[in-house]
Amino acid sequence: MVLAGGGTAGHVSPLLALADELRRRDPNVRVTVLGTATGLETRLVPQRGYPLRTIPKVAFPRKPSAALLRLPQSLKAAVDAAGAILDEVDADVVVGFGGYVSTPAYLAARRRGLPIAIHEQNVRPGLANRLGARLTRFVATTFAATRLPGARHLGMPLRTEISGLDRPARRAEALEHFGLDADGGPVVLVTGGSSGAKRLNDTFAARVRELSDAGIQVLHVTGAGKTFEPAALGDGAPYVVREYSDRMDLAFAAADLVVSRAGAGMVCELTAVGLPAVYVPLPIGNGEQRFNVAEVVAAGGGLVVDDAELLPAWVDRVLVPLVRDRERLDLMATAASQVGTRDGDRRLADLVEEALASTSREGR
Repeated sequence: MVLAGGGTAGHVSPLLALADELRRRDPNVRVTVLGTATGLETRLVPQRGYPLRTIPKVAFPRKPSAALLRLPQSLKAAVDAAGAILDEVDADVVVGFGGYVSTPAYLAARRRGLPIAIHEQNVRPGLANRLGARLTRFVATTFAATRLPGARHLGMPLRTEISGLDRPARRAEALEHFGLDADGGPVVLVTGGSSGAKRLNDTFAARVRELSDAGIQVLHVTGAGKTFEPAALGDGAPYVVREYSDRMDLAFAAADLVVSRAGAGMVCELTAVGLPAVYVPLPIGNGEQRFNVAEVVAAGGGLVVDDAELLPAWVDRVLVPLVRDRERLDLMATAASQVGTRDGDRRLADLVEEALASTSREGR
């Protein structure tokens, strides 16, 4: 099995969740990950125990430029490099998750008559998967609203520590792990992901004292290199700041409400575990983060606030009353859980096995 994807956690996390499910089904399966030399995969894939092979990163320029003139040569080099790896590992199937390495992997697989399966994480599919979907009928999407030819809505493959999380059962352990008060007030988890979000960090850093005095506990994951020292709190509720947490399962177990960006992975994890959330879509890019939360917001499981509106006054006016409204949070949690899926890894593995079986029937 060759799994192609990388660059961001949005591609790497579902890739690794699928790899783990494939290994659970067959401990002898050989999984090779195809990525770049600069993305998060260089750290996350070896940590999970899978071999990583890299190929040149090929970006598709959106406007006329010198890079666009070099594209045919760059793409050919990447396709050749991907093909050499497919040959070396004797690949039976290629599964792509989008991003820079997927297009070369799809084209190299097509040349060799290998079956291709595709997983698209966002509501708005990227260029690589729009191309790949023309080469195979085994296409999976995270969201029902995603439009790709012949796609099946299977959900997001998630780590088992998230998909199997029992939040109430782990809450006491989670509070102790982060130094929060088991007898204290509700807990708000603030996170901008592994790289952090300046808007979230600045806004909540300006309201440390007010939240603490209101009896609201905060677990604030700032992102690497973006930590700050919260003000002295006296007898107020704890305000815990961490740059990074490798136990987001426990962070979710501790939380009553989450304030976060709206990446597809975060949206799917929060809905899978039934956590109400305030989503702050990234204000740049192609706007897919706002589309990612459309379903859960329509169901009542989350709120959306524009990045420019997430100011300290918003915390006072909207967040504090929301966190104190236990009945509303419970209703939001139920709505979120009805949107989420916990078995995306198994569904995608079934699709990969179907692609393999189909090729065997057709002959190669």
